[in-house]
Amino acid sequence: APPATVPRSPGFHARSRPATIGAGMATTTDTSSLSVASREVEGSRAVRRLRRAGNVPGILYGGTEAPVAVQVGALLLRNTLAHAGAVLDLSLDDAKPTPVMVKELVRHPVNGAIQHIDLLRVRMDRKIHATVILDLVGGDEAPGVRDGGVLEQVAREVMVEAFPGDIPDTVEHDVSGLEAGATLTLAELRPPADIAFIDDPETVVATIIAPRLQLESDTEIEQETGLVGEEGAEGEGAEGDADSESGEQSSSSEE
Repeated sequence: APPATVPRSPGFHARSRPATIGAGMATTTDTSSLSVASREVEGSRAVRRLRRAGNVPGILYGGTEAPVAVQVGALLLRNTLAHAGAVLDLSLDDAKPTPVMVKELVRHPVNGAIQHIDLLRVRMDRKIHATVILDLVGGDEAPGVRDGGVLEQVAREVMVEAFPGDIPDTVEHDVSGLEAGATLTLAELRPPADIAFIDDPETVVATIIAPRLQLESDTEIEQETGLVGEEGAEGEGAEGDADSESGEQSSSSEE
């Protein structure tokens, strides 16, 4: 079977204690325990009551077992995720723990509170696909930035393939050597140990916009504006001369 895909939800960091490996950041394979309870699926009104009581609804699925609707205390969930590894040891109704990963978090658009959680059963001996945050460091020291250029990060996440216990929180890359006008692609990044990038190697990760391009653009605009102004002034002068000549001819004919 193809590896399961686990996109990282915005704002969720799976790891808490990173350790540097080469050019990237990987972390320990520590897991955290989380206990959840099964729930009946009773519609949106029941879900609202559950949230008002301080719980978060969710769904547990994946593997060979049927999906199960679950609920967990909001405070317990928030504290667990803040210190969790990529893999959680999940206990459902006090049953034997099973390894899971967070597939998706739905947050409140205003206060950021977790509104729903999707949990995916995983096997520690099978690789999966996951989205990991891409962290570029050293941008302020890059020669292109010091010369007045602007560092633009095009890709902020990267898809990786790895065993669940090896998935890093972030992939870090040093861009302190980029010159003005440089383009950084995924092929130039070195993945952490036991991790493989599966996105297109030619994917553009970042660029440094050269300052001279900006200056040339501004200068061209100023020049075009000046030309328009000069043409307008010449046009007004020509019209004035024409009016003057017309007036002189009229005076001559009257005489």
